Amino acid sequence: MNIILLGPPGAGKGTQAKRIEEAHSIVQLSTGEMLRAAVASGSELGKEAKAIMDKGQLMPDDLMVQMISERIDEPDCKNGFILDGFPRTVPQAEALDRMLGDKGLKLDAVIELRVADEVLVERIETRIAESVDGARSDDNVETLKRRLEVYHQQTAPILPYYSDKGILKVVDGMDSIDGVSGQIQGILGPNGAGGGA
Repeated sequence: MNIILLGPPGAGKGTQAKRIEEAHSIVQLSTGEMLRAAVASGSELGKEAKAIMDKGQLMPDDLMVQMISERIDEPDCKNGFILDGFPRTVPQAEALDRMLGDKGLKLDAVIELRVADEVLVERIETRIAESVDGARSDDNVETLKRRLEVYHQQTAPILPYYSDKGILKVVDGMDSIDGVSGQIQGILGPNGAGGGA
């Protein structure tokens, strides 16, 4: 079962990915972690990635797709994977589809955790208020607002791409953590994707 989790920063994707991992014995693939692992391994791909990161540039799509391709060939991904943080753009989504197609694989579901921007801002304000060091509160809210802008500009356009393919499922990310998990289980079903679709 191969899944993509989409949603704005702070929507709870990491929390839900861990629960899906446990429920379905599949592996969460974070592109950030993959990049760090590739660099640490000293492989050709890792060296290339490090050179790009050292210049402060974004990873080219083909390099990211190659890295994901190599990662999903590893034995722990035999039951499937959850992609979090990729794809972020339509060209990346298209490249991912081509790579999976070449392997005879496909995406079973693309799950969007839909949360209103103002709720995400409230969540971070609450977190700041509860933290001991509330001095950087403006930073965090401002940073979140900038990240939300980037999300809406770059990543939101891939939602219609997956919707047109009929694999986009939307869950109410404003529900409780258990509520969101329940919605996702309803989509994936007890034995994998499509049980409740």
